[in-house]
Amino acid sequence: MGEADTAAGGDARAALLAAYDAALPEVYGYLLARCGRREVAEELTSETFLAAADAVRRTPPPRVAVPWLIGVARHKLVDHWRREARELRNLHAVAGEPEPAEVAPGDPEHLDALRSQQTLAALAPQHRLALTLRYVDDLPVARVAELLGRTPGATEALLTRAKQAFRAAYCTASGAAPGETGKGGERRG
Repeated sequence: MGEADTAAGGDARAALLAAYDAALPEVYGYLLARCGRREVAEELTSETFLAAADAVRRTPPPRVAVPWLIGVARHKLVDHWRREARELRNLHAVAGEPEPAEVAPGDPEHLDALRSQQTLAALAPQHRLALTLRYVDDLPVARVAELLGRTPGATEALLTRAKQAFRAAYCTASGAAPGETGKGGERRG
């Protein structure tokens, strides 16, 4: 490593330290909004900054900024959900009906958002991951496919199944009967 490389690496490390205080609540908030569990968000935030610290030691170091750190956090979240899915497969766990959500009285829009978060958290990890990347992070299907290691066609099929699972779980959590849906999503009988 030459003198210029050492200086660039030192600048990136200094930039990470300087960005830490401002980036920490952004990264934690991003993760908490997507995983819904404080302890998981805290763990993933730690993993994000450890990965960032490792990355700034490489040559050439990345340009440290909050959006870059959010990207690192997104990858940590994807890794977490993949690990969770693998553990579920290894345990041969079969997801049952989600438990009804206990919701405190309040604003109907807040309650709807809360129920949506709880419904998303109750889904199988691969469904939760696909829906989060596509609709919460607003990534195009091609990018979601790339992150999931799938073809765009397989990703579209996964998203269709995930939306169906979300609808069914959401209706169950709200006490409404999901009913059967036909082609195009129209309700039957």
